[in-house]
Amino acid sequence: MSSNERIRARGISIYRPIVYGNCAFTLTPEEKEKSDVAPDHTHRWTVAVRSAASLPNDVGGADDISHFIKRVTFKLHETYPNPNRNIDKPPFEVTETGWGEFEVMIRIVFVPESGEKPVMFYHHLKLHPWSATAGPPEPGPTQPGGQVVPTGPLGVHAWQYDEVVFNDPFQAFLTTLMNHPPTPLPRIRTRPIPAHTSHAASLDVNVQYPPEFTTTMEREENERIDDARRKVNEEVERLRDLVLEKEKILARLRAEVQ
Repeated sequence: MSSNERIRARGISIYRPIVYGNCAFTLTPEEKEKSDVAPDHTHRWTVAVRSAASLPNDVGGADDISHFIKRVTFKLHETYPNPNRNIDKPPFEVTETGWGEFEVMIRIVFVPESGEKPVMFYHHLKLHPWSATAGPPEPGPTQPGGQVVPTGPLGVHAWQYDEVVFNDPFQAFLTTLMNHPPTPLPRIRTRPIPAHTSHAASLDVNVQYPPEFTTTMEREENERIDDARRKVNEEVERLRDLVLEKEKILARLRAEVQ
């Protein structure tokens, strides 16, 4: 990289939307008989980092994110062989079988020309539906490459939307990002809401697709954050007034003692 390319674009912030999380499906009797599946394992799951825009039959993954992500390390439970899984090319994901839920540490390393430090995310691997009324997850057929395509009731999907922000990026890296714009999120949902979510209105047995992130979801999430921030500020003000009142009482009692 030349000296001019190492110049930072001061005052510029650019972000790239990603999703991280997992999907999980119950093992079929045929899968349980395979030699690479432990007898007590009940689910096949995939933990991944993907672009936020969805492919037709999957969560995220519509865009190639390898132009700014060099490596993703997934730290699995210590009972797995080689629990630190380094993935150096897309798709940035790990597929395994298991029976229990645990926390996965996700470490994202950016390409060297970015000059950015790695970032860490933590994800609780989800195998079971949130909703008690949702039926058991059913596995679907696989497409070339081994990706599971749900049919009928979905398996469990636990995904988190996030935005990787690059402040004052190097000019060369900024050019790379600008040459790979992310696919815009749809303004409204174009698929049915998955049956396994906790929303009672979404319990539709005819669901055929996993969830997708939309600009509406982004707006609603921002509204929830703003509402939570407002409530926190109100509670801070209430506690501040309470402290001032108690300090007045304390000062009065000290004066009486003297």
